[in-house]
Amino acid sequence: MLSDKSRPVIVATLPVVAEHIGEIAKRFYTHLFGEHPELLDGVFNRGNQVHGHQQQALAGSVASFATTLVETPERVPEQLLRRIAHKHASLGIRPDQYGVVHDNLMWAIVDVLGDAVTPEVAAAWDEVYWLMANALINQERGLYSARGVRPETVWRDWQVIRKVRETADVVTFVVKRTDDRLVKTSLPGQYVTVRMRMPDGKLQPRQYSLTRADDGEHRQFSVKRVRGEGGDPDGEMSALLLDSVEVGDTLTLSLPYGDVVLDDAGRPVVFASAGIGIAPMAGMLSHLVAAESGLPVTLLHADVDDASFPLRRQVVGDVLALKNARMYLWFEKDAQSHEPVDGVFHGLMDPTAVDLPADALYYLCGPLPFMQAVRSSLIDRGVAPHDIQYEVFGPDLWQADLD
Repeated sequence: MLSDKSRPVIVATLPVVAEHIGEIAKRFYTHLFGEHPELLDGVFNRGNQVHGHQQQALAGSVASFATTLVETPERVPEQLLRRIAHKHASLGIRPDQYGVVHDNLMWAIVDVLGDAVTPEVAAAWDEVYWLMANALINQERGLYSARGVRPETVWRDWQVIRKVRETADVVTFVVKRTDDRLVKTSLPGQYVTVRMRMPDGKLQPRQYSLTRADDGEHRQFSVKRVRGEGGDPDGEMSALLLDSVEVGDTLTLSLPYGDVVLDDAGRPVVFASAGIGIAPMAGMLSHLVAAESGLPVTLLHADVDDASFPLRRQVVGDVLALKNARMYLWFEKDAQSHEPVDGVFHGLMDPTAVDLPADALYYLCGPLPFMQAVRSSLIDRGVAPHDIQYEVFGPDLWQADLD
């Protein structure tokens, strides 16, 4: 909780900080990597730096946290903190690294705002930062403890045993463990961080959802090729995985993390996804099949066309294997499918086009505009906001609240 001394200072300065926080973030990262270039070797994804994605994430999370402190002081933004903590745990972030971030962030605030940063203003924003940092450190400590690891031991090697072409741009990797260490199974819907050495020798991390239920020996994840648009470079991690990694090669994966997981306590379940957003849904469906679940399940998926639908055969097979499951598709073109589904529609997803079960739990994954539109449609038809969960990755991670 923000102190009475700092609260009026934050209220007064939040608008100017929010106005300049994009530049603050940009200057922060430039200074941080100048002082600590080792952070670009295994911790930060440099593709996000090229695109400005990481700066956007920092700007959004700090502004969102500070705004909550002054507008709803009785409610800490738990959802935002939980998602960031899970991502940090999957990267092996250490408590001491928060001190490094603090020093460079405060430097950037002074560098951008100049004389406006009086000692009182600096002290107030220092308090905001450490309130957020300590909350994250505590959550991450719990996540490491629950897995029985330390930040430096979240990693282990796995051998690629299958490489399956799903679509023109998506490949599924099946890996098996290479040692005798106990494998704690993932929760349905979680992800791992894959860490690879790039051609220039630098380690780079990237998160990928697990797309099949763990069996104690194997894990599976799917990778979509990131094609650069508007002059941006292609994704180097996806290119290296798809073009260079072959069966028999070894990959380094983190332990599974992620806070959006399946609640199979007995209520009907509705999955709504678009494009590669099907990945965590595939993992949840696979879990339901392995558990021989009898829950009512409805899958809604949107894509360009049938050929662009990642993991199509696995997902359709799992829907057919479940006792009480239905599947509806929306395609932007060629609104037809060769799969035995319950309905195919043309255009963007419209949840009002199908009958949805009462008292269901909803899980969304896909581009942020897609999730915002689907969530709004569900709320308009009376679904309670707390019954809708959604997975947010990349630069949109900080937007844990889609309102």
